[in-house]
Amino acid sequence: MHDYKKAELRCAEETAALSASVSEIIADVRSSGDAAVSKYNAKFGGLAAKKFRVPARDLDAAASKISPELLKAIKTAARSIKKFAKLQLDCIKPLRAIETEKGVLLGHSVIPVDSCCCYVPGGNHPLFSTALMLAIPAKVAGVKRVCAAVPPMKNSRLPHPATLAALKIAGVDEVYAVGGAQAIAAVAYGTESIKPVAMIVGPGNKYVTEAKRQAFGKVGIDFIAGPSEVLIIADSGADASVIAADILAQSEHDMDASGILITTSETLAKKVEAEVARQLATLNTKDIASASWKRNGRIIIARSLAEAADIANNIAPEHLELNVKDAKSLVPKLRNYGSLFIGQGSAEVFGDYDAGTNHTLPTMGAARYTGGVSVMTFLKVCTFQHVTAEGVKKLEPTAVVMAENEGLTAHANAAKIRIK
Repeated sequence: MHDYKKAELRCAEETAALSASVSEIIADVRSSGDAAVSKYNAKFGGLAAKKFRVPARDLDAAASKISPELLKAIKTAARSIKKFAKLQLDCIKPLRAIETEKGVLLGHSVIPVDSCCCYVPGGNHPLFSTALMLAIPAKVAGVKRVCAAVPPMKNSRLPHPATLAALKIAGVDEVYAVGGAQAIAAVAYGTESIKPVAMIVGPGNKYVTEAKRQAFGKVGIDFIAGPSEVLIIADSGADASVIAADILAQSEHDMDASGILITTSETLAKKVEAEVARQLATLNTKDIASASWKRNGRIIIARSLAEAADIANNIAPEHLELNVKDAKSLVPKLRNYGSLFIGQGSAEVFGDYDAGTNHTLPTMGAARYTGGVSVMTFLKVCTFQHVTAEGVKKLEPTAVVMAENEGLTAHANAAKIRIK
């Protein structure tokens, strides 16, 4: 392999300063509650407020503030996401009590978390699709209290109406017009007007991400998410214009996003580079997309598709597209990705919006050890055991020997006493 186009080296983030800044916000929210949340909301573009929950009347009115075409699209996407979430839920079954030894019955229960907060970003663009992707699986899983935190629009007390409409369609129970690290702190620790939750899911900027990292343990989280990524494996028969479009669709997210092409054809590499430049010229997000492509875009020439698969497994991208003639034969060689898009028709953008799979996915190599948000994110698999008197006789001798050799006398006694 060799690099046809390299990404620029990124400067190391001043993580200590970021961590300290977020720690200060969290401590302020924990000590001052709603007053601190209001202060930071105003500081970062919203309006000061005494309460942050979006009233039902504003949620109901949101649908009328967006176009009928957009409302229809949101409802269509919601149906697809819900359908797939239900299919996933059907695959996750309780294990009913099974007698593994005489008198020893074991199993597991599948239990939803009691509550969760869906953090829906609202910085550069209203990400109403993310509202659907987070809230619908939570509701399908059976979470009793699903709330959402969304930054208010600049100089407003409310989030974007499209996001509010999407949250209403998703069936969210509570919506709070709060963003940033202060939102994470509020839902993790609680304030006078915001009850804490058991789990926080959803992407955000570096402050939100750091706040989730610091709050983890007090609450559960989905994963630590970074800038968005797409990696495309393509052979000589791939369409350069399609590949360029997919790279730019990812690059326009923000200047830290990355689009990567791994190809066996240097001719295709040249065509894609030229096509990216051509499409950028007419893109209304070209300032962000061009900076992202310049800084983080890569084109790698692989000796074979097998080598391309090895490189992809090492990178472990958020989105992995297979734009090759025999895409299905390559699938078994791939292990590390957030979501896989098989064949030229499987645009990553369909996964972003309306195919039905989730677009909240692991980044920065986290796909090596976790998948994306799904109905399973909100479920706990909790084991149980029922040991009868006959089972006690079976288990007690081994437990006593092991406990005594670990030096844990009370453990041994707890087993022995059941024989007596």
